[in-house]
Amino acid sequence: MTITRFAPSPTGEIHVGNARTAIFNFLITRQTSGTFILRIDDTDPVRSKQKYIDAIKEDLDWLGLNWDTVEQQSHRIERYKEVAQNLMAEGLLYECFETPQQLEVKRKIQLKRGRPPVYDREALTLTESQKKLMREQSRGYWRFKLERTRVQWDDAIQGEVSIDTASVSDPVLIRADGQFLYTFASVVDDHDMHITDIVRGADHITNTAAQIELFRKLGSHIPNFSHHSLLTDENGGPLSKRIGGLSLNCLKNQGIEPMALISQLAFLGSSKSVEVKVKLSDVIDTFDIKSFNRNSTKYYNQTLRSLTTEYFRKVPFEDIKHRIIELDVPDSEAYELWECLKGNIEKVDDIAGWWKIFSGAGKPTISEDDREFVQWAFSLLPNPPYTINTWTDWITLIKEDSNRRGKKIFMPLRLALTGRETGPDMSQCLALFKTRPEL
Repeated sequence: MTITRFAPSPTGEIHVGNARTAIFNFLITRQTSGTFILRIDDTDPVRSKQKYIDAIKEDLDWLGLNWDTVEQQSHRIERYKEVAQNLMAEGLLYECFETPQQLEVKRKIQLKRGRPPVYDREALTLTESQKKLMREQSRGYWRFKLERTRVQWDDAIQGEVSIDTASVSDPVLIRADGQFLYTFASVVDDHDMHITDIVRGADHITNTAAQIELFRKLGSHIPNFSHHSLLTDENGGPLSKRIGGLSLNCLKNQGIEPMALISQLAFLGSSKSVEVKVKLSDVIDTFDIKSFNRNSTKYYNQTLRSLTTEYFRKVPFEDIKHRIIELDVPDSEAYELWECLKGNIEKVDDIAGWWKIFSGAGKPTISEDDREFVQWAFSLLPNPPYTINTWTDWITLIKEDSNRRGKKIFMPLRLALTGRETGPDMSQCLALFKTRPEL
């Protein structure tokens, strides 16, 4: 059984990059009827906020990514301390005291000598008496002693990956203030929660080698890894610079449909074409983690808008009926209204404005050049009820006694009836008017 986790830090809102990772983990879990864990990475007490934890849950609910259980790292501190003590006793965690400035000097010297800027493990030469003196000046932080060997794994997206841990510094796992850092807390959690598959961004590839070594020291199984490419903007730049406009909360407020976003992110960057799916089960059935390529993936926000429009054209009426009725549309009118509007709205809330028009509360738009013509044309309009044929019959009457043709007839009447230059076919629109339109 597949067990995955989505582990966001509650330091801000979820954006499309985070959502892509959550979607990937959710989909591969549901393909095997496995367990999807929402794990809140809140070991940073300063930056982590409850409001962001609540927002993360709301965003996942909006997407329909129902989790099976929730874990919170701040509730597991005692467990981290226990594991850390064991690693310290084994000599696998060692205390260091260099300041960031001292480490920077060391890096520059190594680079100048043509060597990789890897931590020199000077702290391992300190005696207990030296450490005691240093502790009186400042608290130490703790590094994990890597084996300095080659670590290999078969990545579902990246293929065969090989990293020599002699080329990377021993990672800091515990800060001087006692905070447990990502690499440590994540591995301990993955071990304890029996995570079978880890899907995350390619920026974590280097971390993986150190984490695999840590997994081994804990006597743990090694999960399957999948590192997906990072999303970029249209120019290939970091998407993070545009996070403000691409948070899920922002997209939701723009009227983007969750299935449009899921359909985009579940296939963008893969060998499969991006097309909107109406149901989450359809995405689960067609998703393939191995179909993604390793190259960075450009994200086009306008595609999301077109996918939302496509979703409206495809979604069955019964799946969206309750949302239409919530806009104060009578149950008896909802179906015809949806059939008329589904190809002409950007968001469901647009229906409320159209229903206002069809209910007789709209405001006509009439230019002075067209006023006389429109008033005359309206005198030929019969009283309701209107049918799908009323518009054509009305235009036929107008053409018999008018020199106007084409747009010179249609556009002034569209504006007078709807107040809008574009919209659904006017045959459908006029059939929806419940009372005689007034100028």
